[in-house]
Amino acid sequence: MKYLDLFTGIGGFTLGIGDKANCIGFSEIDKYAAKVYQHHFPTHHNYGDITLINETELPDFDLLVGGFPCQSFSIAGKRGGFNDTRGTLFFDIARILRTKKPRLFLLENVKGLLSHDNGDTFKTIISTLDELGYDLQWQVLNSKNHGVPQNRERIFIVGHLRGTSRPEVFPFGSDAENSNEGNSTEQRREIGAALTVRSAGGQNCRGNYEIIDSKIRRLTPTECERLQGFPDGWTSVENTSDSQRYKMCGNAVTVNVIKDIMEKLLTP
Repeated sequence: MKYLDLFTGIGGFTLGIGDKANCIGFSEIDKYAAKVYQHHFPTHHNYGDITLINETELPDFDLLVGGFPCQSFSIAGKRGGFNDTRGTLFFDIARILRTKKPRLFLLENVKGLLSHDNGDTFKTIISTLDELGYDLQWQVLNSKNHGVPQNRERIFIVGHLRGTSRPEVFPFGSDAENSNEGNSTEQRREIGAALTVRSAGGQNCRGNYEIIDSKIRRLTPTECERLQGFPDGWTSVENTSDSQRYKMCGNAVTVNVIKDIMEKLLTP
């Protein structure tokens, strides 16, 4: 099994996949994140800016993964499928899928993608992936249900090439049962104890705080790494500033969630 890692960040997908598959390369333009990634995975090739990747020159691979940015789709909702995604970074994922036709993909985004532009953006994404020949399944997963004390909801979309075997990845029961939708205020308070690691850094690292005995304490970068499922010191590479470490942790995908998905996605 071989995979391509897009919008890679500091390697949450790669770490979550582990030895279940081999990476043919990754795409990351943030110099700090790329430095951290290549420190831990020095043999992996960085294809750089995804918009400049020539998909016809990529080696063959079986799985595409990535947490893509959610940009506004200028004509989202007209259901033009592949054509509606032009001008967005999702288009670059789509053109790679169209040419390389990997058997599987796993995409991640913020929960708000579901309601973005009254839901039209998500409809456009789904119709595009369907047009490209993939059957789909998706679910909002919360990191707190996957072994870390962080209340972080993200949508994960799994696609398998139509006509190939379908891995049953979703639903994850704990996420379906403990979703905030439909819960009472009292129930929400019981599970509001965890934090969400933010990407804002430095002294204005809003959200990366905890309250103990009515006192506010800012989380350390190492604690943010732990909340995202990374080993201690993962982002401490060549004296990277705390500001950058906070940002990289906040932009990362939770490793534990990827591990759990891959157990279902890549297990024969």
